[in-house]
Amino acid sequence: MTKIALITGASRGLGRNTALSVARHGGDVVLTYQSRSADAQAVVAEIQAMGRKAVALKLDTGDIAALAPFADRLRTVLGETFQRETFDHLVNNAGHGDYALIGETTEPQFDGLVNVHFKGIYFLTQTLLPLIADGGRIVNLSSGLTRTSFPGYAAYAAVKGAVEVLTRYMAKELGGRGIAVNTVAPGAIETDFGGGGVRDNPEINKIFADMTALGRVGLPDDIGPMIASLLSEDNRWINAQRIEVSGGQGI
Repeated sequence: MTKIALITGASRGLGRNTALSVARHGGDVVLTYQSRSADAQAVVAEIQAMGRKAVALKLDTGDIAALAPFADRLRTVLGETFQRETFDHLVNNAGHGDYALIGETTEPQFDGLVNVHFKGIYFLTQTLLPLIADGGRIVNLSSGLTRTSFPGYAAYAAVKGAVEVLTRYMAKELGGRGIAVNTVAPGAIETDFGGGGVRDNPEINKIFADMTALGRVGLPDDIGPMIASLLSEDNRWINAQRIEVSGGQGI
């Protein structure tokens, strides 16, 4: 039976690349987007061109009140499009970058990071548990910045650290259902994330490239295929792990 992956924040960047990589591995995809409907539909079209099924659903992962209605829409889509009552893989990728020194971080900045990157992951996963098939997989996105420090990233890195702890607890509590849960922690990547600083600012790009053993920052193609591989049966015994995919950043 074809596996179905739900990938949040997949209209662009790493989420988009992961969705396309899953499809190339033979999977079907439900992808979410917050505001970029046209971009999301373009990803759907690319996946369908591969002969796979795909649907895009609007979701703000930081809006907890929206999660139950989202689950209802997802349940309908699973039945109508995939003839399934469950899906197999949840990739908690959606997020945003908001960076400031500790002395300059505002409460709204802090709350926004917590709501999207931690609280949203916690309660979205909780809400979707009845729809995740036994033997499924969950991947939570973290960051190389939980292991190395860089000024201005304290709040962002802290909530990602919380996600890494949550991953281990998810793995423990969901193990009885055969659901494996892992963290993937990318290093610096050239995308539009956080205003595209790593991609568009040569100085920032060089700083992170010089910190990386392979001598460059990452590309989306360095991450999406790895996540798709982690979801495969070949990696069924990997569980409760933090897997950094950074080219050796900060070693």
